Amino acid sequence: MTSPRGSQGVVGPARTRALSTSGRAAAQAPGSRRRLGPEPSGSRSPCTRFRLFSSLDRAACVLLRRSLPLLPRSDPAMPAPQCATCHKARAALRRPRSGRALCGACFCAAFEAEVLHTVVAGRLLPSGAVVAVGASGGKDSTVLAHVLQVLAPRLGISLRLVAVDEGIGGYRDAALAAVRRQAARWELPLTVVAYADLFGGWTMDAVARSTAGSGRSRACCTFCGVLRRRALEEGARLVGATHIVTGHNADDMAETVLMNFLRGDAARLARGGGLGSPGEGGALPRCRPLQLASQKEVVLYAHFRRLDYFSEECVYAPEAFRGHARHLLKLLEAARPSAVLDLVHSAERLALAPAARPPAPGACSRCGALASRALCQACALLDGLNRGRPRLAIGKGRRGLDEAGPPRDGEPERAPAPDAVPAF
Repeated sequence: MTSPRGSQGVVGPARTRALSTSGRAAAQAPGSRRRLGPEPSGSRSPCTRFRLFSSLDRAACVLLRRSLPLLPRSDPAMPAPQCATCHKARAALRRPRSGRALCGACFCAAFEAEVLHTVVAGRLLPSGAVVAVGASGGKDSTVLAHVLQVLAPRLGISLRLVAVDEGIGGYRDAALAAVRRQAARWELPLTVVAYADLFGGWTMDAVARSTAGSGRSRACCTFCGVLRRRALEEGARLVGATHIVTGHNADDMAETVLMNFLRGDAARLARGGGLGSPGEGGALPRCRPLQLASQKEVVLYAHFRRLDYFSEECVYAPEAFRGHARHLLKLLEAARPSAVLDLVHSAERLALAPAARPPAPGACSRCGALASRALCQACALLDGLNRGRPRLAIGKGRRGLDEAGPPRDGEPERAPAPDAVPAF
């Protein structure tokens, strides 16, 4: 039986009609490396393409349209695409969001201009600020430090590098070596603060051993995130900084939004938006100048600027819940390319909703740091470690941070437990 769409009942490019009756060759299947016809050198004319597509059935047209970029060009000496900005150099990349083809130099200039706009429009770093850059040796903090060094004369700020030694054997030493190379190359002062010095001898390796038998090995990143934030604050105060900047990019922030949503943590969702925190309760103001920059472009900037950074993953990272959020985000981004920025902006809008705002924070009863409960997160986590009960410090709602848990509404304040955490 003959199909109305093909000569012998076959649908697709395997059976195609001749292009014309003038002796031209029959069209080959999409992807074929043979010429589609005896055409003159140069690109195919619109008329030729019209005759080609009009001779095929619908299914073959779809396949051929998808395969056109893969077909060999008639003229192999076609000029390379030019940069859409300078129109001189050869384009080295196409920006994921705008689709513009740029050379490496123009891309780096555009990236720096966008970071400058983020800082100025958000009033993140006033003139005269002493800025502590959280330097981990990774790509994000390296790119942030380099961009701010380039922009420092225009912003009127001075930079200090502050690195944190978490005490992770076989990992942190190499990362700190990269930070020291960066400080020497850019002639920036570097200060290193260690968990062991700040938190009564506790290191991340010691925390991992303490939580190993609890069935909560994923808690390592919970402990590390809280303690690193406190250590960075202490290091910034040590160097006389007035502001703290971190290298979180748009992908990092979108992952955090997903994590807080999946955990049902409305309080963190509400305060997770914006480009930083104003520094309430005596804490130093923090900001994230790279929050609107995608991870892909951060890597591209580091590549074109030939920046030296440490690229290995932390030995405890595979156990983290963030990895699941990262995998989910990649799936969402494949279906919707704007998913990353959509999540970031959603968190900003949620942060402005009055009904979702958490109560005003107070001061920790032990160290005086900003806290929404009697104990700040760092003191609560260390208290659980010192008691040999680390699981009490990471449960949802954080009940049981001391022996009886925090008082409920209407209950009188309990006497504080003995101070097992040194003041810092």
